[in-house]
Amino acid sequence: MIKTNKERLIKQSVQGKIHHPTSAPSPYRISHKGEPFVVPATGGITYNVRLGDAAFGWVGDHIEPGVSIKNDNAQENVALNTLACIGNEAKVVSGDAKGAKGFVTGMHGGIDHVLVYFKQEDLEKMAVDDKILIKAHGQGLSLPEVPEVMVMNIDPELFLKLGIEIRKNKIKIPVVAEVPPYLMGSGIGSSTSFNGDYDIMTADEAAVKSNGLDKLRFGDLVLLRDCDNTYGRGYLKGAVSIGVVIHSDCIKMGHGPGITTIMTCKESLIEGIISEKANIKNFLPIEE
Repeated sequence: MIKTNKERLIKQSVQGKIHHPTSAPSPYRISHKGEPFVVPATGGITYNVRLGDAAFGWVGDHIEPGVSIKNDNAQENVALNTLACIGNEAKVVSGDAKGAKGFVTGMHGGIDHVLVYFKQEDLEKMAVDDKILIKAHGQGLSLPEVPEVMVMNIDPELFLKLGIEIRKNKIKIPVVAEVPPYLMGSGIGSSTSFNGDYDIMTADEAAVKSNGLDKLRFGDLVLLRDCDNTYGRGYLKGAVSIGVVIHSDCIKMGHGPGITTIMTCKESLIEGIISEKANIKNFLPIEE
C-alpha cells in the first residue's frame, strides 16, 4: 500500500449550479483552418457524451461530458474549481433529481466549470440551475516516500485505486499514452495547476496519430513529457506530469482535448506504464 497523508486531509462542501451554455454575440467559432462553424460547446447537460467515450469525432468544440456546474459568486467559484477533485462524490440538492449522486470528472479552465458524471436516468430529471453539492476532498494529498512528487486535483481513494507502484523512489503509473511537450497548448503559462486544465493541440493530425493520441477517451490517464505543473504550467526538460482527459477535441487553433493534472514532478521520478485500461471510469462505481 502506498503511504499518503489522506487521514489528515479536510473534506469540505463546495457547491455550484448547472450552468447554461453561453455564446458570444456572434455564434461562429473559427477553426484552425479558418472555417466558420456554429456548433455546441461548453456548459449545460450533455446527454449523449459520457465518461469513457471517445474525445475525438464530435460535432462540437470543447464538449464537456455529463453536467457542467459553476457558482455565480466569482470567489466561491474559484473555491469550487480549486477544492473539488476528480473522483469526489457529487449530490444533487435541488430540483426533480434531488438526491442523485455522481462523481467529479474534471475541472475546465477558462470557462471555469467543474464537470460531473451522473447516471443517464438522473440526467433526464435535471435542469439548468439545479444545485449540486460536492464533498471536496484531496487537495494537499502527499506521498511521504516520494516527497518530490506533487499530487493535486484527485480524490485520495481514487488515487489509491489507479494501480500506482513506488519502486526505488520512483512512481510507476498506468497511462493510455504519452504526450510530447510540443503538443501542449492552451492553458500553458497559467499560474496554478490546482484548478482548470490545459489542452493537447490537435491541428497537426499526423503528430497526434503518431503519438497514439487520436484514440483518447474521456477519463483516460496520460503522461505529459517534459511538462512541469508544480507552480503553474510550463516546459521543463526532465519534468513529468500525469493528467486526465476531461473535455473533447476542439476546432480552434492551439486547442484540443483538455487535461486536468493529478500529479507532477520537476524530476523524472514518474514513469508511465502503457495500458488501455488506464481510465478513471474503471476505478469508480459507475452505473450506466
